[in-house]
Amino acid sequence: MEDQAVCCYRHPERETGISCTRCDRPICPSCMVSASVGFQCPECVSGPAGASAVSDGSRRPRATGAPRTLAGGPVAEDPRLVTKALMAINIGVWIAVLLMGDRLVNDLSMISSWPPGNGQEGVAEGQWYRLFTAVFLHQEPMHIAFNMLSLWWLGPPLEAAFGRARYLALYLLSGLGGSVLSYLVADQSAQSLGASGAIFGLLGATAVVMRKLNHDMRPVAVLLALNLLFTFTWGNIAWQAHIGGLITGIVVAYGLVHAPRDRRALVQGATCALVLLALVVLVIVRTFQLTG
Repeated sequence: MEDQAVCCYRHPERETGISCTRCDRPICPSCMVSASVGFQCPECVSGPAGASAVSDGSRRPRATGAPRTLAGGPVAEDPRLVTKALMAINIGVWIAVLLMGDRLVNDLSMISSWPPGNGQEGVAEGQWYRLFTAVFLHQEPMHIAFNMLSLWWLGPPLEAAFGRARYLALYLLSGLGGSVLSYLVADQSAQSLGASGAIFGLLGATAVVMRKLNHDMRPVAVLLALNLLFTFTWGNIAWQAHIGGLITGIVVAYGLVHAPRDRRALVQGATCALVLLALVVLVIVRTFQLTG
């Protein structure tokens, strides 16, 4: 006889192996609030101190203080707000590309250096903004559709686990990491664009979170393997952006979820700052190689 799946009491469609340390109700990553020991559900950490009735009729004490996410960020009412804002920016830029055509793509895409005589400049000529703007730039409908679907699927659970500010830092640094690796090893005149680097960063962060929570790693491992297979077998894909985003996302996520509680903000801020500094140094070194 098969064991019955245990699901989150607030999200019955989500299986979980974690329970609140106060009321013992099963909770999913979106509902987990980091505690001194284990995790608590939002109801046990919100409201005034004292006893609270739970579904089985018993009364359990509530914790005091504002609820926090797995990474120590404030718990937001809408764990999809940043994800929806990022999607809106990507879609807005895509619409602008449809209206303005190749001119906008040429102005914003990630490219090391245009061929001589082209009349345009790339990152090597000082247009560092391309490393960032390319992350929000799409041209083909299938490209943006696949990336936005992936963002909608991966983003909200991570936004709930990290909190808005940490999640946004993860997304932006992952996208930047993808652009930087493209700048380092891709052909100088090869254009790269799209949110794929940031998406791969979210995929790597998902693996880090699942490992932290002792969840079954097989689903995310299969998903990662399939995406890497597509990256290296399909044509016209900037694998450098995918791998750069994946590595950056794993490093940032590890620093966010494994930061010690007593120095959490310091370690998390230092992790993001050091990753950003490393990316900037790599860009400077590469620029000297191309222009020196």
